[in-house]
Amino acid sequence: MFDFDIYILIPMVVVIAGLTFFLGWYFSNRSGQNKITSAEDRAKQIIQNAEKEAAATKKEKLIEIKDEWYKKKQDYDNEVNQKRNKLIAYEKQLNQREENFDKKVDIINKKEQDYIALKKELDAKTKVVQEKAQELNRLLHEQNTRLMRIAGMTPEEAKKLLLDNLLQETKNESASQLKAIRDQTKLEEKKEAQKIIIQAIQRFAADYSVESTVSVLNIQSDEMKGRIIGREGRNIRAFEAVTGVDVIVDDTPEAVILSAFDPIRREVAKIALEKLMTDGRIHPTRIEEVVEKVRAEVEDEILRSGENVLMELGLHGGHPEIIKCVGKMKYRSSYGQNLLSHSIEVAHLTGLMAAELGLDTTLARRAALLHDIGKTVDKTADGPHALIGYEFAKKYNEHSLVVNVIGSHHDDMPMESPISALVQAADAISGARPGARRESVEGYLKRLEKLESVAQSFEGVSKSYAIQAGREIRVMVEPEKIDDARADQLAHDIAKKIEAELEYPGQIKVTIIRERRAVSYAK
Repeated sequence: MFDFDIYILIPMVVVIAGLTFFLGWYFSNRSGQNKITSAEDRAKQIIQNAEKEAAATKKEKLIEIKDEWYKKKQDYDNEVNQKRNKLIAYEKQLNQREENFDKKVDIINKKEQDYIALKKELDAKTKVVQEKAQELNRLLHEQNTRLMRIAGMTPEEAKKLLLDNLLQETKNESASQLKAIRDQTKLEEKKEAQKIIIQAIQRFAADYSVESTVSVLNIQSDEMKGRIIGREGRNIRAFEAVTGVDVIVDDTPEAVILSAFDPIRREVAKIALEKLMTDGRIHPTRIEEVVEKVRAEVEDEILRSGENVLMELGLHGGHPEIIKCVGKMKYRSSYGQNLLSHSIEVAHLTGLMAAELGLDTTLARRAALLHDIGKTVDKTADGPHALIGYEFAKKYNEHSLVVNVIGSHHDDMPMESPISALVQAADAISGARPGARRESVEGYLKRLEKLESVAQSFEGVSKSYAIQAGREIRVMVEPEKIDDARADQLAHDIAKKIEAELEYPGQIKVTIIRERRAVSYAK
C-alpha cells in the first residue's frame, strides 16, 4: 500500500512539477513580451520626440539662416547703393570738368584770336613808327646842316663849347647840392637811428601767434570718450582733480578739449591723456601714476628747453633756476604771443642793434632774453613783472647790467646802460609788430591780404606785396599808365586809403616801383 502510494505520488509530483514549470515559463514569456512591447512603445515615443525636436531645430536654423541672408543682402544692397552714388557723383564731377575744360578751350581760342589781331595791329604800328623814325632822321640831318651853316662851327667845336658850359654849370649846382645835403644830414640823425632799428627788423622778422586757453586732443574713435569719462564719471573727475585741467567731452567728433589758464598744466594733461589712451588702462589709480610721471618729464623738458635756447643764442652759464624759468617761457603767452619766441626775437633784435652801435652783443642778448623772466616766477608775488624779475635775477647773481635791464625795460626804475634802451625798443618792436599780439595767425594773414587788396584797387597797379611782417607795402605799377610824377601822388593816395580803411600798430611804408623794360630779339 505504501509502495503503491509512492508510485502514484511520484508521477503526480512529476506532473505537478511539469505543470508548474510550464506555467512559470508561460507567465515569464508573457511578462518579457510585455516589456518588449513597452520598450518598443517608449522607443517609438523617443523617436517621435527626437523627430519633433529635430524639425523644430531645423526650422529655427532655417529662420536664422534666412535672417542672416537678408542682413547680408541688405548690407550688400547698401554697399551697392553707396558705390552707385559715388559713381554718380564722380560722373557729375567728370561732366563738370568736361564743361570747364570746354570753357577753357573757348577762352584760349578767343585769346589766340585776340593775340593774332593784336599782333597785326602791332605790326602796323611798328611799320608806321619806322617810317616816322626815318622821316625824323632826315629832318635832324637837315637841321644839323642848317645849324652848321648858320653858326659857322663844326660839330666837334659845338660839342666842346657845350661840354665846357655844362661842366661849369654842374660844378655850381653840385656845390649847392652838397651844402643842402650837409644841412639835411644834420636834420636826419634821428632817421639814422631809426634806420638801424629797421635793418634789425628786416634781418629778423618772424610771424607767430598762439591760442592760450585750450588744447585740442585728437582721439582714435568716439568710443574712447566713454572710457575717458569712466563709470559714473569717476575717471574724468580723478583726471581733473590730479591735473587741475577741465576736460570738455562734447559732440566734437574724435576730439577732446582740455581747458586751463596754466599752459604747463594743460601740457601735462595732454601728454598724460595721450599715454593713458595708448596704454588702454584708464582708472583713477593709473591716472595718478601717469600724471606724476608726465609731470616729471615736463619738468625735465623745461630745463632742456632753457639750456637749448641759451646755446642757440650763444649764451653760457647761469643758475639752474634761471635756466628753468627760460624753459617755462615755452609754455607761457602774453596777449596771445608766445613768451619764449618773443624773448628770442627781442634777443636777436637787441644783438643786431648792439652790434651796429659797437656794444657788448653777448650781454645785450642775455639781458634781452631775460627781460620778461618775471612773468614765469610764482604768480603769488605782488608787483609789476619787471620788478619781480629784477628781484629774481638779483637773487641768483645775474650780471648787474642784466638785472638793471630787467627792472627798467618798462621804466619802473632808471636805466643805467644804452642796452636798456635797446631792449626796450626791441620789446616794443616785437610786441607791436603786426601779427604778434591780440590776433590769431589767421587774422594776421587776412589783414595782410586786405593791405595788398587796398593797393591793388588803384588803377595802373599791376602787383602789390606786403613785406616785413606788414610794415611795408611794395607796389609795382605799369609804366605806360603811371609816370614819375603820378607815382608820387599814387603813393600818397594809397597811404591815405590805408589810414582810412585799416587798423594797425606803428606805421606802414608805401613804396612805388616803376620799371620800364624794352625787349627785342636778334634773329
